[in-house]
Amino acid sequence: MNRTAGAVPNPVRLDDTDRLILRELMADARIPNNVLASKAGIAPSTCLGRVRALKDAGVIRGFHASVDLEALGLLVYALISIRVNPQARNKMLAIAQRLKSLPNVQSVFLLAGDQDFLVHVACGTPTELRDFIAVHLASDPAIANTQTNLVFDHLTPGE
Repeated sequence: MNRTAGAVPNPVRLDDTDRLILRELMADARIPNNVLASKAGIAPSTCLGRVRALKDAGVIRGFHASVDLEALGLLVYALISIRVNPQARNKMLAIAQRLKSLPNVQSVFLLAGDQDFLVHVACGTPTELRDFIAVHLASDPAIANTQTNLVFDHLTPGE
């Protein structure tokens, strides 16, 4: 979910077939069109047209590879809650962009509530995680405090 402030929800009307196509593509973006069409109960040419229409309407924003971070040597995952200093609140979007560009950052969420951001990071070692926090977060005058939670496992629907 990539929403920006003031964004209007997509006005595209989806029927049950569109929703089924989207569910199948979310589970496996590499599914062959003929298999997808069969699962949706429509002709392959119709399926291709529907997928193209969903892309053109912005409902499908792209197709992505799901990478095994452990295969890259990134074995330590953390969710870091961040509270911004009151005097930096007018720079929230700039702070979010900076956080997003940091090495090891997988996702940045802008929050309502006690914390302002939730940052998902993946590091090779606990020392690398500690250094990430010290260098990129604790030294930033815009950041009032952080709270780090280690992730032991990440379960996603369909697994």
